[in-house]
Amino acid sequence: MNESSPRQGSSAASTRKDARRNQQTLLDAAAAVFVTSGVDAPVREIAAKAGVGLGTFYRHFPSRADLVIAVYRHQVDTCAEAGPALLAAGPTPFAALEAWVDLFVDFLVTKHGLAAAMQADSTGFETLHAYFLERLVPVCSELLEATVAAGEARPGLDAYVLMRGIGNLCIGTDTDPRYDARRLVALLLTGLRQSR
Repeated sequence: MNESSPRQGSSAASTRKDARRNQQTLLDAAAAVFVTSGVDAPVREIAAKAGVGLGTFYRHFPSRADLVIAVYRHQVDTCAEAGPALLAAGPTPFAALEAWVDLFVDFLVTKHGLAAAMQADSTGFETLHAYFLERLVPVCSELLEATVAAGEARPGLDAYVLMRGIGNLCIGTDTDPRYDARRLVALLLTGLRQSR
């Protein structure tokens, strides 16, 4: 009996690892599908993209609201964790800021339709928005401070204001195919550059 115990523990750990991997795959697939089809995309489409069955999908996300919230939090966490990594690996702080802003824009596009999906639960939406600010404003602030310290950007811009401006520039990307938010965001960042 003692001999089988380690195997059972190993099997349980392996099952948990598979479950986490499945959940991660589902979150990534859902985020990608949300970009093309919005948050009302059929569950079958998300499960197919993730390469899992509907039973696996519903074990992880019993309702659409559970999925939307999980994708939102996952995208916020991914964006937050990327900031310090980009700063450490980037050739310059400004290059790291540009790469992070690109990820941030991807996130803003992914969350298309979130407000409508969460309309019935305003408290839940407010909680997610607070999480968004708590996780991302400090990261943006760190990147901005690094660019200023390196002499690459003008001082005095608040991270929240920059993020709000980028968010405003992203409005309308889903309704007008001629509108290129990324180009305008790039112009905004160019305006931040410190002239040498």
